[in-house]
Amino acid sequence: MTRQYLHGKGMVVKIFADDCKGSRHQKFTVKLNQNKSVLIVHNIDKSRRIDNLKIGDKVEFYGVYQWNRSGGLVHWTHKNNTLAKHKPGWIKHNNTLYQ
Repeated sequence: MTRQYLHGKGMVVKIFADDCKGSRHQKFTVKLNQNKSVLIVHNIDKSRRIDNLKIGDKVEFYGVYQWNRSGGLVHWTHKNNTLAKHKPGWIKHNNTLYQ
């Protein structure tokens, strides 16, 4: 399977409770344009949590994209600090880079 990477930016429209089962993840939805949105699944065991994230905030991101019927999700938004071979991902919020 080929990894598909996505670089995008948009507005945070929904923030979910952290997923703390197994590796912990911060989850939020970003509206990319009028018809598309994507779920960001940010591993907070491998990267810093974005503590001051609010609905309406603008974010930019880069990570591995996986399509689903709801628009898809982006994960691997952190440095490659495992044995997995992937490009480093990141999230930019309020001029701060999280990876």
